[in-house]
Amino acid sequence: MSRRHAGRLETVHVTVPEAAVPAYEAAMATVCATVGLFVADEAARLWRVEGVKPVGEGDDALESALSVAALISGVAPVIQREPTEADGWLQKVYSAFPEQLVGKRFAIRGTHVDERPRAGRVTLTVDAGLAFGSGEHGSTRGCLRALEMVAYRRPSRIIDMGCGSGILAMAAAGLLRRPVLAVDNDPWSVRVTRQNAAQNGLSALVQPRLGNGWRGVGAKKFDLVFANILARPLCLMAKDLTAHLASGGTVILAGLLVSQIPAVLAAHRRQGLRLERVLREGSWATMVLKS
Repeated sequence: MSRRHAGRLETVHVTVPEAAVPAYEAAMATVCATVGLFVADEAARLWRVEGVKPVGEGDDALESALSVAALISGVAPVIQREPTEADGWLQKVYSAFPEQLVGKRFAIRGTHVDERPRAGRVTLTVDAGLAFGSGEHGSTRGCLRALEMVAYRRPSRIIDMGCGSGILAMAAAGLLRRPVLAVDNDPWSVRVTRQNAAQNGLSALVQPRLGNGWRGVGAKKFDLVFANILARPLCLMAKDLTAHLASGGTVILAGLLVSQIPAVLAAHRRQGLRLERVLREGSWATMVLKS
């Protein structure tokens, strides 16, 4: 257990539609030492997003983050709190996070999985107690499948913009054996990415960096860009993304619903990018574009 779990703990949780999960996941991660996602109602596509933190710690910051999530998603759920036994919560996470096979090349597992890695797959291990960005979400799975499809191009300059847990940066580094710049504006995400890269023996290839979007990258250009964010910021960042894309470069966009494809695609077509394919995971879409 992490030292961040010392003292009395509480679970803070909300139940939200699938489309609101990324916003509330990010909000919880700003304060909570551990964040988990659980299916609350499969038929209705409702998810329970919960975080664990010391009682009374960071309440103002959490309230602000949840307010932002409500504005972004248009969903304002009732926030629930309850006392939590650390061991019991982690056991719940373990049971909800078995090893996941994604596409033909990737396996995502928690540190609690003891079996030997599967032959022929890039196995990435993340702490199940830090479950956000663990590969369960449709947008992450779509990005991994897209990476598998474009890997033959052997990109040498790669960036994961909005890296979260670093799962996509690690996947690219592990599959392609190339350095990957992993950028996020959240210090906690940058810290988790660094820890995950070390745990997977990828510290030499994954380069976490704190930065506010493309402004923190300078004039560098990239052969492969991951941007698994949300539809609105994807549209707003389209011009800057294209300015940092090398000639013939590939873009993998995610964090958008199938219904949001036209708006996101239009924003990037205006910058001269062309659509190669769309991958769907439930109601979530991943787009692969080329310059």
